[in-house]
Order: sequence, then structure tokens, then C-alpha cells
Amino acid sequence: MPHIPLDPGLPGITGLLNYRQDTALPIRQLTQILLRGESTLTEGERELIATVVSQGNQCKFCTAAHAAAADAILGEKETSDKVRNDLDNAPVSAKMKHLLEIACRVQADARTVSPELVADAKAEGATDLEIHDTVLIAALFCLYNKYVDGLASVTPTDPAFYERLASILKTSGYLPSANRYATLNAN
Repeated sequence: MPHIPLDPGLPGITGLLNYRQDTALPIRQLTQILLRGESTLTEGERELIATVVSQGNQCKFCTAAHAAAADAILGEKETSDKVRNDLDNAPVSAKMKHLLEIACRVQADARTVSPELVADAKAEGATDLEIHDTVLIAALFCLYNKYVDGLASVTPTDPAFYERLASILKTSGYLPSANRYATLNAN
């Protein structure tokens, strides 16, 4: 049960963003820039960063939501599953494995992002901007994870809910829109 009154039809971060729309707008704008804006990292790769950070923080809502978004964008489920459970054997590039390791380090203890880890990512082709954005996405999702769990937002257990949310995120991104979540709780 949430610690504050939230719209029961908007679980997870959706209800929190609806609760305080003045703070939601800059949060949504930053998320849109980082996860859907111009980047040499694909939208799927950026969703994978959000997924591994959320899993590391044990935020069930955000892990399920962003794994589903990655799956929807990538058109398959193996990659997000492997990235979460067996990164060494995940079907992503060596560069992406290093970036995901950087994201995991930011999540656990950002001070452990070493010059060697950054150099390894660069040796595999990571740019300064990709490293910057990886760290910022990881830090941002640490905030989101704590926001969702700190206010005890509702976490649905039905995978179909996350598939519907992923469809919204894939087609509409993160910016607010009229009737944005109209189909979220459809059966």
C-alpha cells in the first residue's frame, strides 16, 4: 500500500508522476532526452541500462517495466533476460557489456567506476558521450528506483501490464500526453 494517496489505476512511477505533475515534467523531459533522444546508443541499449540498474536496486516495478520496454524495442526477450542474469553471455557487443558494467558500478557504488573500466569501454569503441550518458542514465534510474520503492508504489505482478506499458513507452516515449495511460489497465 502506497505511503501517500495515489491513483490506484496508475501503479509504479506512473502514479507518482501523476501525483506531482510539476516535478514530473522535468523528470519526463530528462528521461525522454536520455532514453529516446539522439544518441549513438540504440533505444534498446539505453533501456537495458535502465533495466540492469533497476534490477541491481531490486526495484521490481522498474526492472519489469524497462525489461519489457527493451523487449518491445528489440523485438525479442532473450537479450534483456541475459543482460540481467548472465551478462558475460548476453547477446550484446563488447562495448555494451562494458557500458552495462559501468552502469552496474554506478548503481552499487559510483566510486568504483575506475579509469581502467572506462578505458576498457573506450577500447571497445565507447565514446565520451556514451560513457557520460550511461552514468547519467544509471544515476537517474537509481533516483527512480528509490522514488518508486520509497513511497511504496503499487507493483503489478501481471506480465501483461508491463507489456502494455512497454508498448506506450515504445510508441509514445516518456513525455506527457493526453490519455497517455488509457490502455494501461485494460484487460
